[in-house]
Amino acid sequence: MHALFSRLALAATAAFIAVSSAFALDRQVYELPQGARPHDVAPAPDGKVWYTAQRKGALGILDPHTGNVREVPLGPRSAPHGVIQGPDGAAWITDGGQNAIVRFDPKTEEVKIWRLPEDIGYTNLNTGAFDRNGVHWFTGQNGIYGRLDPKTGDMKVFKDPKGRGPYGIASTPDGEIYYVSLAGSHLAKIDLETGDAKVIEPPTPNQGARRVWSDSQGRLWISEWNSGQLSMHDPKSGDWRAWKLPGEQPRAYAVYVDERNTVWVSDFGSNAIHAFDPRTEAFTTIPKSEEGANVRQILGRPGEVWLPESGADRLVVIRTGTTQ
Repeated sequence: MHALFSRLALAATAAFIAVSSAFALDRQVYELPQGARPHDVAPAPDGKVWYTAQRKGALGILDPHTGNVREVPLGPRSAPHGVIQGPDGAAWITDGGQNAIVRFDPKTEEVKIWRLPEDIGYTNLNTGAFDRNGVHWFTGQNGIYGRLDPKTGDMKVFKDPKGRGPYGIASTPDGEIYYVSLAGSHLAKIDLETGDAKVIEPPTPNQGARRVWSDSQGRLWISEWNSGQLSMHDPKSGDWRAWKLPGEQPRAYAVYVDERNTVWVSDFGSNAIHAFDPRTEAFTTIPKSEEGANVRQILGRPGEVWLPESGADRLVVIRTGTTQ
């Protein structure tokens, strides 16, 4: 049975002080069932929002209009990490507990599971992305990355050139796939035909590249956990740039680029969200709604930036006032 949580969630929806019109206008907080520990979040095609309830082994579904929440069990020993919306409109989940890729169909509510080969062992699955051919690529912190062809069910798993650490992964506007390694402190580009990964070394050593996202120009924005930096790599020119997050001891975790090319970064060090404008190279800091909120991933859709507060069992939306 699906768990139903019907509390209408909200803290205040209020304007931020001293935030320019280029950034957030207001924020709303949605309470989730206790113990959900939402790790990743993704907008669903019907206006709802998905989140991975990691401790409950479930996919959460929030209706922002009513505040209603349901949690759909994903299987025995499930511990979902990442969730994204696929080109088919389904939720695609990297499930570390089941060592499997899981698909949830929002129309039929069918849960389909593709387990990794047994001889691969436990991979600590992390995050997924789709390439231009509709193939699903994923990472595992135990030193692997892989691909699943949804049409055929064919799955292949590859070893990272430097071992442990593959974490965030993203697709560029032209459908190329890049991932970053937290333990390996590197960026990598995947050859979509052969599956080989080419390591691209950032200029800052041991920076702890955690998450990666592409802007509309195909530039790659990376949250550096160890260095506390937001970095950018331009594959066309090969250039790198980096900006230290505000605060004394920043710890950059999540990164997301919205439809205006504003870069959003979550910072565990200052318990804040930073919005970075690449044109002015300025950060706007937005305090989190609760101490120890621990935003581990950011995603959005036009006019909305969604944040899972894993430490507070809440989802937060920052409405930016844009619609395209």
